[in-house]
Amino acid sequence: MTIIYRPIFDPLEFDTFGCHPFEDDPATPDRTNRQVFVRRQVADWNVDMKDGSQLQFWGFKDPDISGSDSPWPSKIIRVKQGQIFHCEFKPTKGAHTIHWHGIEPTPMNDGVGHTSFEVKSSYVYQWCAHQAGTYLYHCHKNTVLHFEMGMYGVLIVDPLTKPSDTRNPNYLYDPLPGDLTPGITPGAPYGAESILVFDDVDPVWHKLDHNAGMCGDDVGLDKFNPTYFLINGVHNGLSQIDRRTVTTTQAGKNVLVRLANASYSRLYVTLPVDAWIVEVDGRPLRVNRAKGAFAGPRKLAANTRLEIAVAQRYALWIPNIPRGDHRITGHFHHWITNKRHFDGTAVAKIIAT
Repeated sequence: MTIIYRPIFDPLEFDTFGCHPFEDDPATPDRTNRQVFVRRQVADWNVDMKDGSQLQFWGFKDPDISGSDSPWPSKIIRVKQGQIFHCEFKPTKGAHTIHWHGIEPTPMNDGVGHTSFEVKSSYVYQWCAHQAGTYLYHCHKNTVLHFEMGMYGVLIVDPLTKPSDTRNPNYLYDPLPGDLTPGITPGAPYGAESILVFDDVDPVWHKLDHNAGMCGDDVGLDKFNPTYFLINGVHNGLSQIDRRTVTTTQAGKNVLVRLANASYSRLYVTLPVDAWIVEVDGRPLRVNRAKGAFAGPRKLAANTRLEIAVAQRYALWIPNIPRGDHRITGHFHHWITNKRHFDGTAVAKIIAT
């Protein structure tokens, strides 16, 4: 046996996988026919904050949609379970990647530049949507900074539904014989869907350079002091009335609430009605003895605090929602002290009539 020794610290390896990841535009390995195709390009724009100031944000625009130059969060991507997905990505402003958070594709298509490559000019990402659920997509170059700058969007994998069902209902996952969930039926259709991404903004970070901090330089990325708090890009002064954060439905319908934390705070979310946790990080919670052992849905009693970690996603099931205005409240707490930030509350709403 031959042993090849290398130094404990290899400057060349650090440079390649840390400071200066490899940039390239390779052909997509094992490229095959697609069922879904989207395009994404990098864009930057200014966003009005609650106090009237403007901050620069970066994100992924869809060049096929007119007026999509300032999407924050970036446009939702929806595919169906089992479909082959292609995304033609053109950074346009330096090298970037798209990481498909929770999808687990091949390394070349995972969008983690430190272990594969960063896209220099153009690349077609390819993966198969294996599991229905709630995911994110985001840039994985200088990840901590670029995620804060707004380079993320929601990715949803919907289950296949029965072709014979002409109503085309919405499901969290495919209902199967043997599904047993006392008190609720998350395998049943839902009548309304609320998709809420909570975020916070530290204006100091939005003045930093594209590569700030990547090479070990201290630019203050260990200090995060947000002063703005938002849901779906809507600041907390408007989040209870904006169409992007208010969902309307009929009383008595099943409602699916998808929650994601894009902030760097400890996020606590409460609902005023009983709900059930039916999915965590793209994995359903279900009871089906015929299919194997699963973690079952967990009841979240009204006004119980649910902590959502950074980049974590939950799906909550509200069966037969009662009539009324239901506030979904997010409290943002400091990541170290766990004290609530000043003005650190943002509220979305479900109106059931």
